[in-house]
Amino acid sequence: MKIIREPHEMQQTALTLRDKAIRIGLVPTMGAFHDGHVSLMRRAKQENDVCVVSLFVNPLQFNDPSDFERYPRDEAADLEIARTVGVDILFMPSAAAMYPPDAQTFVEVTRVSQPLCGRHRPGHFRGVATVVAKLLMITLPRRVYFGLKDYQQCRVVAQMARDLYFPPDLVFCPTVREADGLAMSSRNARLSPEERRAAVVLPRSLELAQELFAAGETNPAVIRERVHGQLMTEPLAEVEYVEVVDAQTLEPITEITQPALVAIAAHFGRTRLIDSVVLTPPRPEPEPSAPDPLDISDVPGRAR
Repeated sequence: MKIIREPHEMQQTALTLRDKAIRIGLVPTMGAFHDGHVSLMRRAKQENDVCVVSLFVNPLQFNDPSDFERYPRDEAADLEIARTVGVDILFMPSAAAMYPPDAQTFVEVTRVSQPLCGRHRPGHFRGVATVVAKLLMITLPRRVYFGLKDYQQCRVVAQMARDLYFPPDLVFCPTVREADGLAMSSRNARLSPEERRAAVVLPRSLELAQELFAAGETNPAVIRERVHGQLMTEPLAEVEYVEVVDAQTLEPITEITQPALVAIAAHFGRTRLIDSVVLTPPRPEPEPSAPDPLDISDVPGRAR
């Protein structure tokens, strides 16, 4: 495994690979690897010639400096995991390299970044969009892999890629969960044993939303209130938001007639966790096609 720390060296390496028609798969991360990261790395290896993993705790996406300082970091463990998986290149730039003092360019996606986490973490998605845009230009991947645990992040990146015509394929992969249903996250390492047990209320609440929807409930307000009530049964959960929104636009809806996102965020002690699930209405059975009144293919004596 090759370790690269300078953006220009990484970009030159990527250009050389691209000139040889070698396909790069990129997995952007902030380190503190877990099985969710590993699943992305393995898929990138399977679907590309070279797997590049970026490891960069991006200061631009932290609106709370203390949260940035407390974010889990374990470079030695991350290196061992990356080597074990068979990552080809680990790109580990410094903040100074990614954001030199004279940097003046940032990327901001507007509407889809404003609700949900965007409302509670001002500037967060500006930081996400900026660092992902930089990573795409530095590593020049054919495909980029993201986990759907950070659903709104995926929507922001997808909108940015569409609006700015970024060429890589975006691959959004299912959330990987612990045995008890908690979504895997680097932040889970900051939970105390009591907080870790309490955090299971997040997937349990989403399961309730799925059960209500499966039973025929399509009123977002009803589902939201029931999910919020379930979360409030856990004394250690400080609920930040519960929302049921359009899964594409992330805007409010009055009835679930198209895929809808149930998104939740809550604090357990000093650790903020998010989770979500998409509720997808069944497709209606297609109506039988009416016969074409101008079709004469079955008239006797006609050429076919």
